[in-house]
Amino acid sequence: MESPNITTDRLALLALKSHVTSDPKRFLATNWSTSTSVCNWIGVTCGSKTLKVTVLNLTGMGLVGTIPAHLGNLSFLSRLNIMSNSFQGLLPNHLANLHRLKFINLSNNKFGGEIPSWFGSFSRLQNLYLFGNNFTGLIPSSLCHLPKLESLNLGNNNLRGQIPVKIGNLSTLKSLHLGKLSGQIPGTIGDLLNLERLRFSENNLTGPVPSSIGNLTFLSYLDFSSNSLSGALPFQIGNLQNLEILSLGNNSFSGSIPPPIFNISTALMIWLGFNQLSGQLPSTAGLGLPKLEGLYLEINELSGPIPTFISNASNLIFLQLTNNSFSGTVPDTFGNLKYLQRLDLGHNNLSSKPSSPVLSFLSSLTSCKSLEVLIFDDNPLITGELPVSVGNLSASLTLFYASHCNIKGSIPGEIGNLSKLLWLGLDHNDFTGTIPATLGRLRELQDVDLGSNKLEGSIPSELCHLERLAYLTLTDNKLFGPIPECLGDMVSLRNLFLGSNNFTSIPSTLTRLDGILFLELSSNSLNGSLPTDIGNWKSVTNLNLSDNQFSGAIPSSIADLMHLTHLSLSGNMLQGSIPASFDELISLEYLDLSRNNLSGMIPKSLEKLQNLKHFNVSFNILQGEIPGRGLFGNYSSQSFIGNEDLCGPSRLQVPPC
Repeated sequence: MESPNITTDRLALLALKSHVTSDPKRFLATNWSTSTSVCNWIGVTCGSKTLKVTVLNLTGMGLVGTIPAHLGNLSFLSRLNIMSNSFQGLLPNHLANLHRLKFINLSNNKFGGEIPSWFGSFSRLQNLYLFGNNFTGLIPSSLCHLPKLESLNLGNNNLRGQIPVKIGNLSTLKSLHLGKLSGQIPGTIGDLLNLERLRFSENNLTGPVPSSIGNLTFLSYLDFSSNSLSGALPFQIGNLQNLEILSLGNNSFSGSIPPPIFNISTALMIWLGFNQLSGQLPSTAGLGLPKLEGLYLEINELSGPIPTFISNASNLIFLQLTNNSFSGTVPDTFGNLKYLQRLDLGHNNLSSKPSSPVLSFLSSLTSCKSLEVLIFDDNPLITGELPVSVGNLSASLTLFYASHCNIKGSIPGEIGNLSKLLWLGLDHNDFTGTIPATLGRLRELQDVDLGSNKLEGSIPSELCHLERLAYLTLTDNKLFGPIPECLGDMVSLRNLFLGSNNFTSIPSTLTRLDGILFLELSSNSLNGSLPTDIGNWKSVTNLNLSDNQFSGAIPSSIADLMHLTHLSLSGNMLQGSIPASFDELISLEYLDLSRNNLSGMIPKSLEKLQNLKHFNVSFNILQGEIPGRGLFGNYSSQSFIGNEDLCGPSRLQVPPC
């Protein structure tokens, strides 16, 4: 038998049901029935003594609608949780009557308007979660007077203004998350002595971090990332001896990193990347970080040697030091980091041991059996040869990137042992010898870049076994011979860069690559006619066949390349006329037909190409009137020079027609 005390509660909940415009899972439609007790309705809990509704939990039901004022009649309600729905509109003022509320979670809905000041009258409130709505305006000062508040989350709204100075009054607060605010972090933040989690990420905060932050000795999570904070990092951060997560990345902090940060023995993750931090790391860095799993110092101005003691942080999984000015040799002690998964040392001034002909640090890294990502690109002082032990690197390695160094010698065939490799970047080095056929074993490979070296010989047919390869770059080497016919069977290829070599012919099979997007074969010794079925490259956007020895006419099927934006056929021996069907290449932005033997007139139909910003037909034997409409009014004389029989306006430095 239902208590008569609950009639008011029943009416309040039925009012809520009537304000729900969509109930996709039919939770309320099938369960909130007048024929059953309110206390048995889904999401409703009643007190055992009062038989009044004490808890309303509609989390994640997919409900759409608004909140009626009647909900304020649930006079014994202590917990209200309607997170992860699509409730919208303003919160009715009648909810201010819910003085017994201890827990409110309205997160991930679409509520708007200002945060009501009456939240500040809930003297029993311990948890207030308004995350992920459309609330606007300032944070009401009344929230700073909630005597029992332990968690406050206002993140991911459209709030403005500054962090209230009186925030320090919330002496019981354990977790604080604010978003979209500006101004400085008030020093009173240091009065929140019970705080365990503090998140101000992705705001517009400026100025320094107050030194009072060091008072928050219970803090385990500190995230001020992605703001405009500046100045030096306070030494007092080192006082936070319970800190597990320190996230201050993507700001404008300067000066050196305070050494005490490297003595927070509880730290699991330290992110200081994307700042302007400078100076050297303490030589003892790593000795006081026994639990550290992630150290992210990327994109700063740090210098000096990488401390060998970093390897004493034996639980490191991620070490990100890229884009700094670190110098000295890569420590061999990195091999002691048995859990290491990602090592990124790129874009520094690191060097290899001058006494060793090979890169010895790679041999030490063979002990890191969990290593998945190894990057040390753009360190021009790293010289020597890849050791054959590179084939003994982790069987989990997916990315090996060593471009823009000064690595010499041949590419060891043992690299073919890295069976999980997805990306291999060895471009812009001084590699000599041939491309190892063993690369064909790496069946997971998606991207290979060996460009800008001194590699010789032909492309090994074994590369055609790489069925998942999407990017192949061999540009700027000394490769020669015909392009292998089997490349035409690599249907996953999207980008093929073979320019600046000595290749002699395109196989007819290459036009089977109907998914190719970028095809760059310039500056070779390719001869003969262009493929008549060139139109099969239906997806191609960039096609560069310039500076070869192609002859014959431009195939009319080239007009089928509807996605083409860049086309260069310059520097060949092409003959015949410019196909009028070029006017069908509506996406074309760049067309270079210069330095050929093309004749006839420039088709007036090209005036229709509204995206053609660059047009060059110089040094051919074209004749007749230069088209004048469309973008032709923007081209200079350089586009037409070297065609003695063209005529047009004087600004193009040709005779009048």
